[in-house]
Parts: sequence; C-alpha cells; structure tokens
Amino acid sequence: MFRRLSTVFLAAALIAVVGLYLVSSHRAIAPVTFLGVRAFPDEQIVRGSVLAGAANCAICHTSKSGQLFAGGVPFNTKFGIVYSTNITPDSITGIGEWSEAAFARALREGIARDGSQLFPAFPFDHFTKVNDEDVKALYAFIMTQRPLSRAREPNQLAFPFNIRALQVGWKWLFFRPGVYQADITQTAQWNRGAYLAEGLGHCSACHTPRNSFGAESVSVKYNGATIEGWFAPALNASNSAPVPWSSNELYSYLRNGGTVMHGSAAGVMSDVIHNGLVKLSDEDLHAIANYFAAINGSSHATTESIETISALNITSATNVPATDPGAQIYRAACASCHYNRGVLHIERPELTLNNALNAPSANNFIQVVLHGIGREEGLPELMMPGYADVFSDLEIAELAAYLRRSRTAQPAWSGLEAAVASIRTKEDGT
Repeated sequence: MFRRLSTVFLAAALIAVVGLYLVSSHRAIAPVTFLGVRAFPDEQIVRGSVLAGAANCAICHTSKSGQLFAGGVPFNTKFGIVYSTNITPDSITGIGEWSEAAFARALREGIARDGSQLFPAFPFDHFTKVNDEDVKALYAFIMTQRPLSRAREPNQLAFPFNIRALQVGWKWLFFRPGVYQADITQTAQWNRGAYLAEGLGHCSACHTPRNSFGAESVSVKYNGATIEGWFAPALNASNSAPVPWSSNELYSYLRNGGTVMHGSAAGVMSDVIHNGLVKLSDEDLHAIANYFAAINGSSHATTESIETISALNITSATNVPATDPGAQIYRAACASCHYNRGVLHIERPELTLNNALNAPSANNFIQVVLHGIGREEGLPELMMPGYADVFSDLEIAELAAYLRRSRTAQPAWSGLEAAVASIRTKEDGT
C-alpha cells in the first residue's frame, strides 16, 4: 500500500511539473540584428525619451555605478532581492537582439524574449496598458541608447519563489492584461492622466499596500505603503494632510519638487520628479494632477486661504517650552529656518502642513532628518542639512514626538527610537 501511494504521489507530482512547464512556457522570439539610430525616425526617439521618463526607466535600470540603463538596481521584496536587468541594446548582456514584438510582449505580458516568465518586480501589470504607438516609441528610444556590457546580477530569492514558472499562477490570480480603455464618462484630460498614472507611471506600484503574494491590494488602492525605508503617502481621500491635495498643489509638487503647503520631495520620489517626470509636458502633468485630485476628492473640496492656514502655525521660536527635550532640539537646530511668522509670504514648507509630519508613518520625517534634502532634491534652491552625525536615535525620536504633538492633530507615533535605529542600521548596512 505504501509503495502504491508513493507511486501515485510521484506520478501526480510529475504530471503537475509537466503541466506547469507546459502552461508557463512560451515560444522564444527570434533574435534581430541591432540597427542603431538609423532604424528609427528622430521624432519617435524623442517621444520615447519622454515616455521613458514617465515610466522611470532610468531610475529602475541604472545602478549607483552610473551605467545608464545597464541594470543592477536591487529591489527588496518580502521574497528576497530582485535585480533590474540590462536594457541597453548590448547584444549579449542586454536586449540588443530583442525585436519590437519581443519588447512589446515583455511590457504587456511579462514574458522575456526567450519565453521565460518575468518577475512582477518589473511592473508589466501596469505597462500592459501602454498603447501601440507608445510601445513603438519606447522601443525606438531604448534601442538607440549606448550598448553597455553588464551581466545580470543573480537574484537572491528563496525557493520556491525563484521558480519563474510559478509566475503563471501569480498572473492567473492578479494580472489582467490589456491596453488602457478610456472611460467615456470622464473628460479627455482625466483619461490622459489615468493612462499615464496607471500605465507608464505605475504610481500604485509604490502607493498601494501589497498582499502576502506581493500583488497590489486593489481593495485599498492608493492607501499608501512603505517602500525602501520610505512611506509612499496615500493618494486617495485617506491622505492625512490637513490641506487638500488639490489639482494645482499636485501639479506644483510634480513639476517643482514640493509645495509650501505640503513639503518637499525627497528620496525615491525626488528622483521620479527631477529625473523622470521633468520630461513630461505641463499638459501631461496637469492631466495626472487632475486624475489624482478626482481620486482624493479635493476637486470638490475648498482649499483654505493662506491667512487661515497661517493661523494653524501653533508655536513660534520664542514660544518653545524650555523643559521639553524635543522642543530644545527644535529651537537649536530647526527654528531658524522653519519659524513661520504667520504672514502671506511663506518661504519654506510649513511644518504644520507638512506631509511627512502628518503621515501615519514616521519614516519620511526620520529619513529627512537623518539625510536632509539636497539643493536639487526638493523645491528649487532650498535645502536642509542632514543630522545623522549630530543627533542620536533618541534625540531624533524626541524631536519627532515634539513636532508631531505640537504641529499636528494626528495621533502620536509609536516606537520612534526603534524606527530611527532601524532606518539608520539598514542604510549603514550593519
């Protein structure tokens, strides 16, 4: 009986393996010869450059070594580390032998030229929405970049998550392929914004929590999520900012890297704005802003005047209680720049309204205090020094607790000192 059961089990396992192989395997697409710039019209290449900026291609496929599009960027997932690949037109280590059909299949179906399954760290679940014209332009741009030889970094995924064939099951559960279809009940501007945000921009990839399978949780879409040590804030009505993220505020943030009513971009989002979205036209950025203003409900909200907002500035530098350790740190290191006199001419982001200070997670505030904001990261010509070498974990925690308590109506953050230590430790690599 035992031998019979063992035979049945082995047969079933063999059938399952063979079946998985059959359903996961796809034909390889024949290689092509790299043709270079002469194969594409100039205007198509230029258009592709803009679209690549919207898709953050350079950010995800350029490592710290500075080799543009040569890959090697690590993405930490709950299953291990996935490294981005070389997408330069190098014929051996890149995608120089990929035809336009192979390129389009990878974007829209998550299948490589050789027929293997791509891991969803590559956002094909968003790129599937990209239309034919834009796929062609992206292909033209990528294939006319400088070929660079850089072998693929081996992914560090635990078994069985390193089995590419299992992506068939993931796709069956969570992937819905198809080019973006316009919503006829919405305006042309709204649809343009939705196409860019949900497709090339893949905004929800960072701003939506993920389930236990690593897929976006559609039931809480745009509720905000922690990613790479930062908190990508909610882009829907659950955002905790005291002043609505109106279409104008969103546009200003995406174009300039910050607003006085919500704060400055930093970290990954700064790269997205200054190295990606900077290539988009004002019209396209307004479309994205309009789309998210409709999602968060601010298109129907009344933004308060700066005079009313100024009244929210709870304390001044001269009002800081001398007994509070966080207040003492604020007075010594922060007040000279962040003191707002409550007048119309606000020169720096107001802490009372700051997105990082009002967020449910303290991560962004901690990151900014540790590392500061460079002159080219946030609003033009404004910068903030980092205090990683100045303040201890406890002191940063005390500052965060004080500002959260005195500048916002939000509940207190918990575990602040441990959060500071965790972020500092991960970045030190210890």
